[in-house]
Amino acid sequence: MEAYSLSTDPHQEAEILRLYHAEKWKVGTLAKQLGIHRQVVDRVISQAGLPKAVRACQPSMIDDYVPFIVATLKEFPTLTASRLHEMARARGYRGGPDHFRHQVAHYRPRPTPEAYLRLKTLPGEQAQVDWGHFGQIEIGRTKRPLMAFVMVLSYSRQAVVRFFVDARLANFLRGHEAAFQAFGGVPRVVLYDNLKSAVLERRGDAIRFHPTLLAFAAHYRYQPRPVAVARGNEKGRVERLIRYVRQGFFAARSWRDLDDLNRQVEEWCRGPSADRPCPEDRSMSVAEAFAKERPLLLSLPDNPFPTDEREEVSVGKTPYVRFDRNDYSVPHIYVRRTLSVLASLTQVRVLDGETVIATHARIFDKGAQVENPAHIATLVDHKRRARRHRGQDRLAHAVPVSRDLLQAAAERGDNLGAITAALLRLLDQYGAAALAPAIAEALARGVPHPNAVRLALERRRDEQGQPPPVTVPLPNHPKARHLSVPPASLAAYDKLTEDTDDE
Repeated sequence: MEAYSLSTDPHQEAEILRLYHAEKWKVGTLAKQLGIHRQVVDRVISQAGLPKAVRACQPSMIDDYVPFIVATLKEFPTLTASRLHEMARARGYRGGPDHFRHQVAHYRPRPTPEAYLRLKTLPGEQAQVDWGHFGQIEIGRTKRPLMAFVMVLSYSRQAVVRFFVDARLANFLRGHEAAFQAFGGVPRVVLYDNLKSAVLERRGDAIRFHPTLLAFAAHYRYQPRPVAVARGNEKGRVERLIRYVRQGFFAARSWRDLDDLNRQVEEWCRGPSADRPCPEDRSMSVAEAFAKERPLLLSLPDNPFPTDEREEVSVGKTPYVRFDRNDYSVPHIYVRRTLSVLASLTQVRVLDGETVIATHARIFDKGAQVENPAHIATLVDHKRRARRHRGQDRLAHAVPVSRDLLQAAAERGDNLGAITAALLRLLDQYGAAALAPAIAEALARGVPHPNAVRLALERRRDEQGQPPPVTVPLPNHPKARHLSVPPASLAAYDKLTEDTDDE
């Protein structure tokens, strides 16, 4: 099977036209001798303005179905050739799908190309806004999307670019505020595309903006206006600027973090971007056109619009709230509560109603715990006091006289937590019946300390000939359970001490 080329060069096209016009070669002869496809020959002849070679029309099995194909495509212009082939087979067509697909392509209606007018705007009248995606940024253990908010004035082409780690509504409004501050004023109209940050729903020409964006526009007294669907000339300024930022600023640029990147792009907007010729009037630069446009912008309001993110959060068993994939500590008394989080780009505040109960520096990592040491220290102290109180309650219930010993120890300034723990161990070893008289004996001797109580217990045990208490569980064996091990006498050691003194 011979292979035919589907491309030509200018020299080959000239040869095709010479052989066709002067030598009267047929299309098939040209294709065979030059090694190119006959459709390429037809294209070269048609582009030269010469009539196509008329070949004898051979009957085809699709001819009877052409009226059906044309009528169906007129009603459903986007119907696929495979579906149309199934419909034709149901009506008796027996041809293959490949030939059918090629024939359908000749009968499918083509949309008429639309011409667009070049739109011009007055100074201070309009700005265009869009997001640009610039890959990802790695922060700690996570990667976040790097998004560029771009606003450009339609007359002067003065631009403001601000990078964020997402394209949510809060950052969308922060980008507006940064642009208005940089411009020193507000344009009368801001054009928006079908941005998720701005548009909640769109049906044809009807559009429903986000209510927060409408409140923001009312605060700055500008009109948010949607761009018509498939109107490339209405928002082309900001789309071209995003391409200019991608090629003229971001390409091959190094930066340390997000703050450094925003500082560099701010300098670029005031420098190289503002020094380029203004497309509206190339006799002046963008900066010179902006100098004419700036006095015509609307004045800024006295107070900025609040752009902090607000979110209702629930505190679980641990004293932390989860916000933007990270945990922030709160005082332990707010566990099992519903609180509010207000977050800027630099700070996270946790509120109970209108009261701020915690403030932290915001981070954009993932799975991190941001703690205030005072919150954790207070919880640890609370846990220790709770354990001590529970122990004291148990002692008071089992041995009421223990309260007198603890009170006397407190007056001496002793550590009540250690004393309580020691008395609880003695209670587990000897029981309440033996512990109560031992505590009374220690109080009578004026020594309110666990050591005095333990000595009294051991003396009473020796007097009664009882084995020492065993706190380690014995093996489950009858002999081991009933085994009694009397304590060894220390008289021999006393004898050794006396002999050493005599020597």
